[in-house]
This record gives sequence, C-alpha cells and structure tokens, in this order.
Amino acid sequence: MASGGESFPAVDAEKELQPQKEFQVDPVSSQVASSIEKVAKEKLEKMKREKDRKDALQNFKTAMIISGVVLAVAVAAFAITKKLKERSN
Repeated sequence: MASGGESFPAVDAEKELQPQKEFQVDPVSSQVASSIEKVAKEKLEKMKREKDRKDALQNFKTAMIISGVVLAVAVAAFAITKKLKERSN
C-alpha cells in the first residue's frame, strides 16, 4: 500500500517521552493566580461561615417553635382538666 520511499521522519523517543522539565514561570502571572485563588478561598470560607450561622439560627427557631407548641398543648390540657374537675363538683 505504501511505497518504500515514503516513511515517517525519525523521532527522538526519549525527548518526546521526557519533555522539558524546567519551565520559566512569569512572577506576575503567578502572583495574580495565587491572589485569585486566595480571594476565591476566602469567599468560600465566608459563604461556609454564613451558611453555618444560618443553619444554627434555623435550628434555634425550630426549637423555639416546637417548645411553644408543646407548652400550648400542656396549658390547654391543664385548662381542660381544671374545667372538667369544676363541672364534676
């Protein structure tokens, strides 16, 4: 199918498998990237703290509502019992 004269060019396999190991790092770009990472991390931590605070507040509200309902049921039961005792006498 392929003629004997056409072939792929020779390749240095070691160079292809082990690319350049030393890279030039642009200090400005590195600082910009690290500052963006830092800002994103701080924003994420702030959102987490806000969520935790809201969760705690929601738990407190739920506990207060449940306590209020239990107290109302207890007072109603006490009042009904007192009325029934007064009628029976």
